[in-house]
Amino acid sequence: MNVALRLYEQLTETPDEKSRARAIAEAQEQLEDRYPQIRDVATAPRLRETELRLQKEIEKVRLEIKETELRLQKEIEQVRLEIREVESRLQKDIRQLESRSRKPVRTWCVG
Repeated sequence: MNVALRLYEQLTETPDEKSRARAIAEAQEQLEDRYPQIRDVATAPRLRETELRLQKEIEKVRLEIKETELRLQKEIEQVRLEIREVESRLQKDIRQLESRSRKPVRTWCVG
């Protein structure tokens, strides 16, 4: 006799609610034992919950990417500024050397 038919008979023959609830629980347990994958069935609410959780994680990652991008842009600008300062200092040093020696010094990499 299959689980559904046996459950039906138990529910119709059982006089009190407590016994009916126990019969339902036992039938559910038998189904889960027989079909263990039934616990892993994706229901609409579970799928929606997973979707919302994933959307939240995606937004968090997007924000982290944006923050990283802004931080890197700031660092790049700082490095560019430092390069300009070094170039300026080098050009000043070259001019000083030229004025001391009264001979032009070739600039190889400055430009």
